[in-house]
Amino acid sequence: MNIYFIRHGRQNSRLCNVNVELSKEGKEQARLVGERLKTYNIEAVYSSHLTRAKETADIINQYLEKPRVIDERWQEANFGGLTGLTNEVINRKYGKFLEKRATMTEDIPYPDGGENCRMVFERSYAALKELVKEPYENVCVVTHGGVLRALLTGLTGADYAKWLTYGRQIENCSITHIMYDETMGTFHIERFNDFAHFEGKDYLMRKHFGSGFFQMKAQPETGGENNKSGEGR
Repeated sequence: MNIYFIRHGRQNSRLCNVNVELSKEGKEQARLVGERLKTYNIEAVYSSHLTRAKETADIINQYLEKPRVIDERWQEANFGGLTGLTNEVINRKYGKFLEKRATMTEDIPYPDGGENCRMVFERSYAALKELVKEPYENVCVVTHGGVLRALLTGLTGADYAKWLTYGRQIENCSITHIMYDETMGTFHIERFNDFAHFEGKDYLMRKHFGSGFFQMKAQPETGGENNKSGEGR
């Protein structure tokens, strides 16, 4: 089975992991990847239940017209106390957590009830194991950056603390292709963060919206690039 994981399109808020709709650019990203996926013989379209993922999947499915499945296990990591905050507040309130996490020496959960890599991997891997039992050859799963990092970490047997190693910038509506070998019962990473469908459309890249993950030093809220973040967005 070929599983084509799509990170959801750009949402219309930079607050941490808020459940909001896609921006104008996010809808364009979804249309572009949907157009590309028309040639992939997709047989079903899965997504998390979060609005940005559902909307992305629905736009993609306008091009595919295949069965739609929503599974909450594909949702973004739980960011705990960081949820709904700006970068400035996060850096001020959780600066010690960010500094410790940046060392990538321990798989620490997001503070105040959040998840860590292991937790995200275990729930998404459970969904993946069920998915590969379905009678499909090609499926699309619209999910989130944290899930992609956790899956790649777990599938490659890497230290969970190193999950931020996978993609400083995982582009919105990029394709990550994982193949499941039914005979061997093994997963194979065929492609990661493929955004060739954005060629010539630089304004759709994440550098115009946010960095790969939270910065460790507070930045003034000027609206410039240094105050942007990418996690949970």
